[in-house]
Amino acid sequence: MTMVNAYLVVRIKGQADCPYWATYTMELLKLNKKYRATILPAKENTLGMLRKIQHYVSWTELDSDLAKDLVEKKARKSGYQKINNDDLKSLGFGSAEELGKALSEGKATLSKLKPLKPWFALAPPRFGFKRSTKRLYGQKGVLGANKELGSIVRNMI
Repeated sequence: MTMVNAYLVVRIKGQADCPYWATYTMELLKLNKKYRATILPAKENTLGMLRKIQHYVSWTELDSDLAKDLVEKKARKSGYQKINNDDLKSLGFGSAEELGKALSEGKATLSKLKPLKPWFALAPPRFGFKRSTKRLYGQKGVLGANKELGSIVRNMI
């Protein structure tokens, strides 16, 4: 088992027909809407929470390239404004690259970086999902632990 530092988690399914316990877990993870993405540092309980809601979300290990792209293109502050270099400097990061690296290594958490929103709002993927959004990754779907999520997310940015 390789050491994972951070997970990129994307909510695939919407709010309808979602049981209370799953909604609650996703709210704790800041995934309140469909196609919300967040970055979670790997702790003992992270995987347990993800497995609990695996029929609603998809997750993968985060690499620093993807983290940098997400920060550059999709990170928002209050008022839904894009972040600029001054915002990054006030957080103590020189560039989006540095922040992306810190996030992917699990050293920084989105929810602790004030003025940033603790999630990224993504669009539905261009060209659609290539696999079923109703099945787990092992059953030819996109849900659960998904090795191909990185490329899907690139289509959603």
